[in-house]
Amino acid sequence: MQFVTTILCGGAGSRLWPVSRELHPKPFIRLGDGQSLLQKAFLRGVGLPGVTEVMTVTNRELLFATQDAYREVNSAGLMMSFVLEPCGRNTAAAVAIAALRVAEKHGPEALMLVLAADHLITDQRAFADAVSKARDLASAGKLVTFGIKPDSPETGYGYIEAEGNKVRRFVEKPSLEKAREYIDSGRFLWNSGIFCFAAGTMLQQMKQHCPEILAASAACVQQSRTAAGEDYSQIELDAKTFSSVPDLSIDYAVMEKSDQIAVVPCSIGWSDIGSWTALGNLLEPDSAGNRIQGEAVVHNTHNCIIQSNDRLLGAVGVDDLILIDTPDAMLVAHKSSAQDVKHIYAQLKASGHAAYKLHRTVHRPWGTYTVLEEGNGFKIKRIEVKPGASLSLQMHHHRSEHWIVVHGMAKVVNGEKELYVNTNESTYIPAGHKHRLENPGILSLIMIEVQSGPYLGEDDIVRFEDRYGRA
Repeated sequence: MQFVTTILCGGAGSRLWPVSRELHPKPFIRLGDGQSLLQKAFLRGVGLPGVTEVMTVTNRELLFATQDAYREVNSAGLMMSFVLEPCGRNTAAAVAIAALRVAEKHGPEALMLVLAADHLITDQRAFADAVSKARDLASAGKLVTFGIKPDSPETGYGYIEAEGNKVRRFVEKPSLEKAREYIDSGRFLWNSGIFCFAAGTMLQQMKQHCPEILAASAACVQQSRTAAGEDYSQIELDAKTFSSVPDLSIDYAVMEKSDQIAVVPCSIGWSDIGSWTALGNLLEPDSAGNRIQGEAVVHNTHNCIIQSNDRLLGAVGVDDLILIDTPDAMLVAHKSSAQDVKHIYAQLKASGHAAYKLHRTVHRPWGTYTVLEEGNGFKIKRIEVKPGASLSLQMHHHRSEHWIVVHGMAKVVNGEKELYVNTNESTYIPAGHKHRLENPGILSLIMIEVQSGPYLGEDDIVRFEDRYGRA
């Protein structure tokens, strides 16, 4: 029987700003061991017995970053598939389309394990045992959720009241008093957001409990573009029809309504890493209780979470603070207000400030660019192009560019000319000229780009040809 691990890689991770941004969300945050939460979810999924395919549901803008992340850790050689969303429509739409794809490819009896890309599970053996139990229940026609045995009265999680594998009810995030009652009763589990089911069972239950979501999702699949190879497939969802799919979580749409729900109680070292406090707790504390990542010097400072990977941070005479420094933004918050960081993110997004969406270093399918400095009429970037990669053939209406190669060699189209630019050489591209940058070598190409003009926005770009499908 086919067994498909499905990874849902969405959400902004607004409570982990300024490291998490819209185009560098929580799943891409690297932990102390160098692996991202997304990579850990991938390894967790492929490490299970019997997995035949890994399907990832993500925003289409994150496809190449996701593929790069997988490429670093993937040695399994499994079938890889992608569902590319033009916008977020919550987990019910994501699960519906994933289940439709799996049922079409492998049959309705194929089993699916749905994982969130931004959770952490530290006990792989216990997780594999829980998945084995869930597969048995799913094969018997159940929609299975994983309930985490709680060790504290958390108010940030939903709860499941259970009796063995039977779900009595789902409960929303409770008050602290209610959470303590739940823990004391011994009947309640944290709702982990991990699911296992046969594709056909989920589709049948969606047809019964949320037919409008299933119908809109099926219509979207029919209108969407697909591509496939020997061990790869993807579907790029049609923006118009996908935006009409109702925005609802799979819990609300199906799990809380169905009479075919089962739960597997488990202790697997699970955390949804929902705040800087949770992320900071992964670091070892010093003698004063400070948890520090990066370079920091502290004096008379206690129980703080400090992250500063790009420059030295000093802290004097402060307690119980969160201090997170990035090249273009810094967060200072009291640990008791860790959940409220999302309000800063929301204000930045509402005002259109770039810091909600992008870091100074931005990942592209061909490599990265970093904004070094910008001012009135100019912007300076550091551009790194992967070996063999190429930017699109493009043109700008409002800016000219001066390219200086500092490492490697560039193959450049500049108007009607094609030329090679070596280290310590440069070329000038006037506004209105078609141009393309390519790295023909086996080493990374690094160059400095100086932009000049009255408008320097990233949307001043006309693409004529692009190997990554963006033209």
